Amino acid sequence: MDRSSALPLWAQLRDDLVERIAAGEFADGFPGEHALTAAYGLSRHTVREALRHLRADGVLIAERGRATRLADVPVIEQPLGALYSLFAAVEATGLTQYSVVRALEIRTDPAVAATLEMGPDAPLVYLERLRMAGDLPLARDSAWLPAELAEPLLEASFTHTALYIELDTRCGIRLTGGREDVTAVVPEPADAALLDLDERSAALSIRRLSFMGKRPVELRHTVIRGDRFTVSARFSPSEGYRFLTAESLSRN
Repeated sequence: MDRSSALPLWAQLRDDLVERIAAGEFADGFPGEHALTAAYGLSRHTVREALRHLRADGVLIAERGRATRLADVPVIEQPLGALYSLFAAVEATGLTQYSVVRALEIRTDPAVAATLEMGPDAPLVYLERLRMAGDLPLARDSAWLPAELAEPLLEASFTHTALYIELDTRCGIRLTGGREDVTAVVPEPADAALLDLDERSAALSIRRLSFMGKRPVELRHTVIRGDRFTVSARFSPSEGYRFLTAESLSRN
């Protein structure tokens, strides 16, 4: 523990325990309060505060008459082909969802504008967030929208709300469909640092182009922890899976 750090000792202990849990150190049982106090040389109050936060985040489970144990880490599951909100998906697991807003401004980007079928200098609303599930980072999410439609979003606070809710209430925009491509990636160093991943961890890169009617109105890119998110598909003998050919990809 670094006693000269601005980060409280309980928070340092919590973070260290989260790293050790992720590394599989406590597969045979989580140590008790007294053992942690002795191992880290901290006060019982500090240890209790760290454990309280771990319980609140759903990392640990404490029940009367039973030893504290690790909780199963909730995994956010989404079906392929469904227009979903990550905000609602996280909260459905019982975890608190909130965002750290990294950017909310007007920008221009010729490549994005072309994808949104706009001129190269068209103003675009750019929103970038670090999405959190409990106290743990889940995803870096960036979205581009035409400013002529979405400029009222600049007045929104995205700390604890969904983009699609704000699009509806502030701009009168409801998405009607789109296309999503999911790719397994090794995250770039900057993304890995944001998401508390090491260089060996995998992530999912999700690119979404959303439409209102026939008009593209949102281009979104999300890098999400592969250990916390899964996409699922259903199939049947009569339908099977639908695969896109190169020709159909060029039309969509």
